[in-house]
Amino acid sequence: MLLAQLVAVSEAVSSTRARSKKTALLADILGRLTPAEAPVAVSYLTGRPRQDRLGVGYATVYGIEAPPADVPSLEVLEVDTVLEDIAATSGPGSRKSIETALTGLLSRATVAEQGFLRGLILRNLRQGALEGVMADAVAAALGVGADRVRRAAMLEGDLVLVASRALAGGVETLGAGGLEVFTPVQPMLAKTADTAGEAVTALGSAVVEWKLDGARVQVHRDHDRVRIFTRNLRDVTGSLPELVEAAQSLLGFSFILDGEALLVDATGQPRGFQDSMSSFGTDEADGRPPLTAFYFDLLHLDGEDLIDSPLRVRREALESVALQGNLVGSILTSDPDEADRFFDQAVAAGLEGVVVKDPTQPYEAGRRGSGWVKVKPTHTLDLVVLAAEWGSGRRQGWLSNLHLGARGPSGGMVMLGKTFKGLTDEMLAWQTERFLELEDHRQGHVVHLRPEIVYEIAFDGVQRSTRYPGGVTLRFARVKRFRDDKGPADADTIDTVRGFLR
Repeated sequence: MLLAQLVAVSEAVSSTRARSKKTALLADILGRLTPAEAPVAVSYLTGRPRQDRLGVGYATVYGIEAPPADVPSLEVLEVDTVLEDIAATSGPGSRKSIETALTGLLSRATVAEQGFLRGLILRNLRQGALEGVMADAVAAALGVGADRVRRAAMLEGDLVLVASRALAGGVETLGAGGLEVFTPVQPMLAKTADTAGEAVTALGSAVVEWKLDGARVQVHRDHDRVRIFTRNLRDVTGSLPELVEAAQSLLGFSFILDGEALLVDATGQPRGFQDSMSSFGTDEADGRPPLTAFYFDLLHLDGEDLIDSPLRVRREALESVALQGNLVGSILTSDPDEADRFFDQAVAAGLEGVVVKDPTQPYEAGRRGSGWVKVKPTHTLDLVVLAAEWGSGRRQGWLSNLHLGARGPSGGMVMLGKTFKGLTDEMLAWQTERFLELEDHRQGHVVHLRPEIVYEIAFDGVQRSTRYPGGVTLRFARVKRFRDDKGPADADTIDTVRGFLR
């Protein structure tokens, strides 16, 4: 199959908001793949290359100026072969070899294919074909229910693997088995609400539990053997011996636990997110302080799968396995005011917020289920837009990714980071026109602006960063609105931003 066919579908998917239309477009092309093409095409249409690490950044990808081809000729499998070679390239002279390979690839690509490939390589291909839509499309292509595809992906932890195998080998490969200890499961995710009371009102009687600001971990144990996986299903067992030892002390001989790992101080108070993540990436033998795991769910216990059981059943089983000190704090309530008080207490204790859960819901692995609702305090800052990057995928032709800055002590601007979150199509169209009027100069795909535009930016927290000149950056920054009533002199200062560090 020609890459151009995938690109055309990607563009069509990104230009429609209707989930049913996205599903139909994807199902049509999935039904035309060969067994060899299936894993590559499914991966590309979910926005990522098959290779875990390509070692290629923005500067390299956008620094290559290859004249586009007039006629499509690239095959999907050819692209995969080139990327496989790039992933395997290392050592002296590797950068030159990678640039040569990318130049050759892009020179054979049309304008549309070049944009697709750049977004794909950088995992920045925002085309609207997220895994939920892809699961529906695979089901439609195979002529089975979407729940069957989702369940198979949940059990194996990899929709691309499940989808490509089923498209190549038939629906019988979807299977109907249960969970397997040591095969990680995609984590259940939460939607958002403004207040805990609001979430309880919507759900009725609900479990309200701490939301810890650490690293999501999934702990698998079978007798003395333990393995630990991250949110993205990466095996990190070897770097967390303290969690392995702690898991071996829990009751039960076979289980799958869901929880968070983080640093706590001598009084049991949680440390900041960045402190926990810094320790998460290093070995305890290097002298880092030990992490502590806190659990909030149990998916399998002693040969019995619990994912389809109500939360209240899973929690009872969890309490029979985990020690009290390793359970996430919670209450069961139908009182919105009590939920709000619990939220206030959690935030005052240095926690990230709360998660409100429906006690009747099963575990919806890999989905942002309606039965889990997270509530976090939201902060805002008025920041100056210093630059913007040309978008890709659905945002191609618009200035999208914003470079944000705060006022420095001498009156200049200090960059804090970037965001493209929260921008509507109307705002993208407006800011593209306005930003081009304020253009100062360009560097590749980045348009630098005269510092005149102020946006109100919502964010969840501030963390230390060596990447940006102010030494800090925002967590989960997103645009709330354009402050047409404020100029750069009214923007918040870098000292104000640093005041959010904890």
